[in-house]
Amino acid sequence: MHQQIFINMAVKDLARSQAFFRSLGYEFNPQFSNEQGACLVLGETLFAMLLTEGFMSGFTGKPLIDARAGTETLICLSCESRAEVDTLVAKARAAGAAVPRPPQDHGFMYAHGFEDLDGHIWELAFMDASACPEANASSDA
Repeated sequence: MHQQIFINMAVKDLARSQAFFRSLGYEFNPQFSNEQGACLVLGETLFAMLLTEGFMSGFTGKPLIDARAGTETLICLSCESRAEVDTLVAKARAAGAAVPRPPQDHGFMYAHGFEDLDGHIWELAFMDASACPEANASSDA
């Protein structure tokens, strides 16, 4: 059975958020988008629903968190290469994202990220399984 994941995120300005993610090269599924929310396509079965704050409030009895003031979640997307990680971070910065941390190079994993216009944290990672310490340790046994 194939499953899909939909990450739901509150945004202050839907049109501005859509323009931001389009500038990174992402597209939206118009079938699941309207003036209250937009379906950001992150992969074949991976989506982020960018929802206006008023609309998202209707799905929960809890107050919404201002992601610029507190950490709501960390979203990590895999990338095909270190270059793709760096390219996406550069595009995000050019489109107005904050980049609060330098890249992290762990040998087997290279990661960097940004905070989108609403403060949601997006981590981007390239992982080289052949360089993973556990993979090498198990092959030595």
